[in-house]
Amino acid sequence: MIMEKETFGTFFSSVKEHAENWVEAKKNIYKLKGIRLLSLLAGNFSWLVISLFLLLLFSVFIGLTLGFWLSSLTGSYITGFGIVTLLIAVKILLLAALKRKIFINPIIRMIIKQCQQELEKKEDTSTIQDEKQ
Repeated sequence: MIMEKETFGTFFSSVKEHAENWVEAKKNIYKLKGIRLLSLLAGNFSWLVISLFLLLLFSVFIGLTLGFWLSSLTGSYITGFGIVTLLIAVKILLLAALKRKIFINPIIRMIIKQCQQELEKKEDTSTIQDEKQ
């Protein structure tokens, strides 16, 4: 009888140890997945900020070049840069009017596509692991 209690005791302590290890491993996996997601978001955000800055810089120089060129054609800085200002205002109005079609919907589609790819990757990985077992 005493032998059985020790066997059950060691069995349950072993199970408890394995369960703690499993929980710790799961915690580490989720932490690493979170770090991966955060680094991916940070990289995409950095790329977005740099791209927007370069686009702004490009737009400023194109605007200045176009303004000076139109000024030389019209003979007046006010007229040349006024035309450029009107063109920029029209561009802003068009972007505001088409923001859903140009920006919001493509971003939503891109996010859905990336999520689907992540799910497919997980399914492929789990399928491969199931086949190995």
